[in-house]
Amino acid sequence: QLQLVESGGGSVQPGGSLKLSCTASSSSLVNSDVAWFRQGPGKEREAVSSISRRGNTYIATTVMGRFTISRDTVKNTVYLQMNNMRPEDTAVYYCAARGAESSPRYLWGMAVEYDYWGQGTQVTVSS
Repeated sequence: QLQLVESGGGSVQPGGSLKLSCTASSSSLVNSDVAWFRQGPGKEREAVSSISRRGNTYIATTVMGRFTISRDTVKNTVYLQMNNMRPEDTAVYYCAARGAESSPRYLWGMAVEYDYWGQGTQVTVSS
């Protein structure tokens, strides 16, 4: 059972940067596929980025070139570095993970692929 905890959210001006962290308090993330999703006000939840257990990374076109996902296996943490942020990036950001026993093939952008979810962290981009 993975318990995911996000941190690093906050308020930033357009053009600014934030780095989100996702940590598993009860188990290891090393063998899990992990993703970041977000849900803005009045919007559907959307996939932002994912890193597979093999280290493959996937990124949504809306954030490509601005956001980067990475994993620190020693710290058991997955990060989302967000640069050149825009007001439309305002959302609650969620970390999600697939169980280690899951098939290594997955549709990274589909929320139903993920078994575990964090509580979310608010990100606000405003001048």
